[in-house]
Amino acid sequence: MPNDVAPGPVPRGMAGGAPSLGAIFGCFLGIGLSSFGGGTTAWMRKELVRKRGWLEERPFLAGLALCQIAPGPNGMNLAVFVGTNLRGMRGAVAALGGLMLPPVVIVMAAGLLYLRAGTLPGVQNVLTGVGAAAVGLMFANGVQIARRAIRSAVPGLLATALAVTIGLLHAPLLPALLVTFPVSWVLARRARRQGRV
Repeated sequence: MPNDVAPGPVPRGMAGGAPSLGAIFGCFLGIGLSSFGGGTTAWMRKELVRKRGWLEERPFLAGLALCQIAPGPNGMNLAVFVGTNLRGMRGAVAALGGLMLPPVVIVMAAGLLYLRAGTLPGVQNVLTGVGAAAVGLMFANGVQIARRAIRSAVPGLLATALAVTIGLLHAPLLPALLVTFPVSWVLARRARRQGRV
């Protein structure tokens, strides 16, 4: 009788076979190390969709949209979503554990270091640079996703209006989403009926 439990059928939207729990943990461990300072979704997309082919683009984007609506940090939500789709509950634990281990260790070490050296010249400049790099990475990922996901002018205008409303006009997120979600849903259903999706 084999010791290892064979993975179930390949989940819908997966480009390859279901990876092992060790592979999931290792992948998310690398993402946790690479995405320190932000940009977790960009690293996940690069690793899971483009490099490893564990998920196709559209299921990843659907999961990302769901995770952005759900409460909690997007990166953690997405790790649970992807791990669950790849290997069920154990996959979710492996993905979340791999993702969270490096930041917890790094933040604890950085906190201790900051308590001892936070007033030294240059430390604030380094932290500002890390924050700017994270914002740039998230912006680049948003542009790449938009180029693949937005295929006509109306969704592009809707996304732009939402970005301007929240980003520049500082409208609260929840009311803005409550207005744009039904409009997006109606437009997506209409496009699907017309065979454009």
